[in-house]
Amino acid sequence: MEKHFSNLELHRYARHIEIPEIGIEGQKKLNDGRVLIVGVGGLGSPVAMYLAAAGVGTIGLVDPDVVDLSNLQRQIIYSTDDIGKKKLDAARETLIDLNPHLQINIHESRLTSENALQIFSQYDLVVDCSDNFPTRYLINDACVLLAKPNVYASIFRFEGQVSVFYANKGPCYRCLYPTPPLPEFIPNCVENGVLGVLPGIIGSLQALEVIKIIIGQGESLIGRVLMFDALKLKFNEIKLQKNSECPICGVHPTIHELIDYEKFCSAPSLVVNQNTRNENQITVEELKARMEQKNNLFLLDVREIFEHQMANIGGYLIPLNELSDRVSELDLSREIIIYCQHGIRSIKAVEFLKQQGFKNVRNLVGGLDAWMEQNV
Repeated sequence: MEKHFSNLELHRYARHIEIPEIGIEGQKKLNDGRVLIVGVGGLGSPVAMYLAAAGVGTIGLVDPDVVDLSNLQRQIIYSTDDIGKKKLDAARETLIDLNPHLQINIHESRLTSENALQIFSQYDLVVDCSDNFPTRYLINDACVLLAKPNVYASIFRFEGQVSVFYANKGPCYRCLYPTPPLPEFIPNCVENGVLGVLPGIIGSLQALEVIKIIIGQGESLIGRVLMFDALKLKFNEIKLQKNSECPICGVHPTIHELIDYEKFCSAPSLVVNQNTRNENQITVEELKARMEQKNNLFLLDVREIFEHQMANIGGYLIPLNELSDRVSELDLSREIIIYCQHGIRSIKAVEFLKQQGFKNVRNLVGGLDAWMEQNV
């Protein structure tokens, strides 16, 4: 049935309707839109409020937490009176008060591999406002399996990033981050903090991407990652290519159903005990000392090109999936130190080169994350 706006709704959305790229038809598309927001915290707050204000007709919310006093520094959808309430109940009240013409669905259970596909199937697209890696990989994989766009963002201290992952038209989250970081190198807001206004900026960009997708206007962030540095007030953009060897959206996918993401992100078989010394690894402190001594090292980065462009500690770049074809480029006369983002792909690279007969090759424990964490 075609939507007919009431006079009150026409008045409410007048400033949208006046825009040629939106008009009455675009506003109808927004009203017909069905959007799921996973995580109603710092990012989810501005996303939910701006989508509700814009007239997105059905908004689903997933968040198992209750409102805490420490949330109020950045989670603007809540007030002091909401402390102790379930976030879903408090958020729903705020959104209905903002725009009573909407359908607000609350999904009280924690998002899991058992319920994600059933929940996601009710919506046109998903907004990833989560704050942990198991949920991000779960959201990505569910969206790929259901062919739905995933509007992603993450924040840390003064920095944020935004992208749209849509396997039907471009790369997915696994193309950007093939492997999760080691648990000991995962930052969080509790230990490291986040500037209160930052999620407002980044969440607003997510809401913008959702609106553009729904109304079919503009150029989305598919295949691009937008990086924001609040201290420098600077945006940077990197291009992201689809990984043909991605295990879920590549040419020959190996993931066909949702997995145990807590186990996947803990990666027990790959975690390196830094207290256990062996000839196949080197710590950040040791590498720094060796580099200062100008030792005869061959530093090898096995990440993707775009990752190297974002940040690196120098060295020669050969992505892990190209290593078997480019072994001849390695300098056998020098000790080879391999690094990646988190120290997982580099472990695989060391194992591969050992199998090829390389003797003097070592892995940087914790990868670039550990290097940057220790400010060396």
